[in-house]
This record gives sequence, C-alpha cells and structure tokens, in this order.
Amino acid sequence: MNKTMLCLAIAGFCFTACQQNENSTTAAALADSVAIKAISDSGFTKHLSTLASDDFQGRKPFTIGETKSINYLKDEFSKLGLKPGNGDSYFQQVPMVDIMSSPDNKMVFKGANGSVTATYLEDFVAATKRVQPVVNLVKSPLVFAGYGIVAPEYNWNDYAGLDVKGKTVVVMINDPGFADSTLFKGENMTYYGRWTYKFEEAARQGAAGILIIHDTAPAAYPWAVVRSGWSKSRLQLEEKDNNISRAIVEGWISLDIARQLLKLSGQPETLFTDARKKGFKAVDLKLTTSLTIKNKIKKSVSNNVVAVLPGSKRPEECLIYSAHWDHLGIGEPVKGDSIYNGAVDNATGLAALLEIAAAFQQSPKKPERSIVFVSFTGEEQGLLGSEYYAKHPVFPVNKTIADINMDMMGLAGKTKDIVIFGYGQSELEDYALSSAEKQGRVTVKDPVPSSGLYYRSDHFNFAKVGIPSLFIGSGTDNITHGKEWGLQQSADFIKARYHSPQDNFSAITDISGMVEDTRLLFDVGYRISNESTFPNWKKGSEFMATREKSLK
Repeated sequence: MNKTMLCLAIAGFCFTACQQNENSTTAAALADSVAIKAISDSGFTKHLSTLASDDFQGRKPFTIGETKSINYLKDEFSKLGLKPGNGDSYFQQVPMVDIMSSPDNKMVFKGANGSVTATYLEDFVAATKRVQPVVNLVKSPLVFAGYGIVAPEYNWNDYAGLDVKGKTVVVMINDPGFADSTLFKGENMTYYGRWTYKFEEAARQGAAGILIIHDTAPAAYPWAVVRSGWSKSRLQLEEKDNNISRAIVEGWISLDIARQLLKLSGQPETLFTDARKKGFKAVDLKLTTSLTIKNKIKKSVSNNVVAVLPGSKRPEECLIYSAHWDHLGIGEPVKGDSIYNGAVDNATGLAALLEIAAAFQQSPKKPERSIVFVSFTGEEQGLLGSEYYAKHPVFPVNKTIADINMDMMGLAGKTKDIVIFGYGQSELEDYALSSAEKQGRVTVKDPVPSSGLYYRSDHFNFAKVGIPSLFIGSGTDNITHGKEWGLQQSADFIKARYHSPQDNFSAITDISGMVEDTRLLFDVGYRISNESTFPNWKKGSEFMATREKSLK
C-alpha cells in the first residue's frame, strides 16, 4: 500500500471510528435524556405518600408494616419488568432476633459519699444484645475510659493497661477530633466515634457494661432521639453464640448524670477535657452500679428486597442502588401520634430507588452492566440488612462495581449544591461532580462532618468489604432562599422530626430537591453502567486495601 493510500485508509478509519464513537455518545446522551424525564414529581410523590402512610404502620420489621413494605416493593419492581434478584425470589431472608429489653426503672450508682439515681428514659437507657430471658449487672465497678477507643493508626488507646473484666466503662461520644482538629481526622468523624464501635470495643475488652455519655453537639442529635430509639424492641442478626460475647448491659446516660457521677466520685469536671489529650489514662470512679434487664425474645426472619435489570454486555458485573425500607414502627406517643412513619427517613430513598429503576427501564439504550436494586431491612437497628448482605452477597463482591445509597433525601428543597458524605473517599465523587455540573450545580463537603454520616447508613457495610460507595446528602444552598435557610431546614428536621412521629408525609412541603437529586444519582449510575473501568477508592482511604485484595 502506497503512502497516499495508507493516509486515505487511516483517514477513513478515523472518520468511521469517530462517527461510531459520536453515534455511541449521542445514543447514550439520548438515552440519558429520555430516562431522566421518567423520574417525575408525580411518580416520586405516589411512592413517598404510600410508603409513609399510616397504613404501613411505620414499616418496622416483623410487623404488618414489613409485609406491606416488601410486597409493595416487589410488586413495583415486577410491574417495571425487573427480574427477581435472588435466584427466583425478590427476597433475601435475614435471620434476626427481636429483643424487647425492660430494665429496672431506676439505675443507682453508689459510692462512699452517697449515691446518684438515674430514671429510665429521662436519664438513662439500657438494653442487652444477649439472647437471654434475664441479665444482671451486679455491683459492677465504674471506670471512666475517655472515648473508649483503641486506634493504633492514631496512636490512641483508652484501654491501655486497663483490665475492665466485670466492670462498667463510662465513655464519651464521638472521637477526639471533634474537640481538637489536629487529632484523628479532625472534624470528620471516624468510625471510632460511632456508638456502635464503642459497644463493640467494650465487648472486646471484656467489659460487663458500657454507658455512653450523651452530649448533643458531638452526638449530632438530641436525647429525644436516643430515648425514642431505645424505648422500643431492638433487632439484631441471629448469632451462633446468642451474643454472649457482648457486654451484659449496653446503654447511654445523660450529660447531667455523668456530671453528677464525677462529683460523687470526687473527680473534677475537667476530666472530660483531659480525656481529649493523648496519653490520657482511664480513671476508677470508685462507684458501683447494678441493673436487671428482663427480655422478651422473638426469633424470626426479616427480608431484604432484591431486583435486577440484567446488563446487555457484561451482566456478571453489577452496580447496586440501595435504600433501606424499615423505620421504627409504632412506639411512644409524641404530640398525640404514635406511628413513626419515616417519610424522609426513608420513604424518600425508596421513592428514589423505584424512580431510578423506572428510568433505567425506559432508557432506549440498556445498561451494559447489570443494575441491582436492593432495599434493606434493619437499618434503623444498626445496618443489619446490609451487614447480612455484605456477609452473604447475592452478587460477588469482586464483580460489584459500586454502591449508590439513598437515605433521607432533599431536606432543603432544590439547591445549587449537593453534599458528599465522606468527602475524599472514592472516585465516585468525581462522577457525582460531573453529573452535578450537568444540572448547573456543585458538590460540597458535609457541612457537619462531625456527625459521621458516612458511617451511619447501609453503604458503610459495602465499604467495609471494599466496594466503593457513594452517599450524598441534601444540598443546603436553596436556589430561592439561600444557604442559611437551607441549613436551618436540615437543623429543624433533626431537632423536631427525625426519628419521631412528626416525620410524616404531610410535613414535606417540597419534593423538588428530592427529584433533582434522584436524577443526579441516575446519571451517575447510567454512566458507570456503560463503562468498562472500575471506580476505585482514593489514596488514603481506609477501604482501598480491602478492595485491591478482593480484585486480585
């Protein structure tokens, strides 16, 4: 072939390739455009109003609320033409234990100089994970163990040289970074700051009991949230040892009671400040406490709901969209209402899940990778459904490209921004930025990083097994009212409606931000579903090593 012919051939090849690429890009853009329009205010409102209605009785596992919730999701997925995700079933059974713990109404702390009495629900809450009819904490010595953290990578050990067997540890919420930005990840809460971690660590140390001191600022929610969550029966995954490895008593005390305990033990209140410094040594409070907890135990099976849209070219690879279906059921009345409807938390996420499923189905160009839609049980009880899925994955971990999780959508209406929780963790943030720019929006860091929201929803269990996970939150910069107004909406929700019967559909006045965010998340997943590369964790993420190991 002569030089001229070679050049013509190359030019022709380039033109054809470019044309094919352009056609492919145009087709993808067209599909994207058509599908996004399928995510509508009317569809979103239909699902949201139904799932948050009194008829669903707060969507608590093991109740009629579960039956109605999972069947509604199954029926909607089926109507959309999605296939069952777990073999021939839309359900993945999750063995659980429901424990209604009833502690003594008074918890008395005794010392040489007198006693302090805490009243159940007003001053303390307590329960047990041990699957036993009755548990007893008997004259257990109290030890103040700072934050109750053992973190070698931060050179921090609140249990150093401490034997807590038979004792009850009293610890502070959050991690040292909340008080000192030079410690841990500064204002960004680590998993060490989560209450779930503190209970786990106390058990590893052999403590008989653990009491976390509630303080609204570092906890990021008021005592009313603790009270409402702990006044009901609690679910946990069924374990072979019936959780005998856990502490006998796990609970919380108010900050006021904690201060009284320090005074009774002769310790200055500056002990709280001292605990924020490296090298802090735990202090024996020279007090004891006892508590009896009686349990009503019910073993049963709850369900995750799983549906799949098979990929057109690489069906063995999958992208997961997730949202938990459960809430708190019927509980202690607040302002005359006892149904905890969970409209924002998390009927909004369920509506988004179903609308995204509809969008993928209406796209003229089907995704090359499979799209899996999972709705988890037991999120409100400690991310139980997603924990079970991570331990018993329906789709292989090393073939799962990413998880996009939806929980508590659109608190501030339509906004100019979108919040990325766990900012700096994974390349999924770059996809979110690209999708936000299409909407004329920007991505921002969590405005309250000390709340540790990246560790408080179902995507976290995917992250722990190495799967890159994206979790967005409501933007705050409302397009009409501005940022301060948007921040106030979120603050008002946490203060007045979060985990209360007031989180109902009638309290939601604007779903425009929810729909906009849902469209953004569809765009992120649509792009990933048609690529051949795997998004990864960013350098410095604690989850990168696990992912690299799973892909080998």
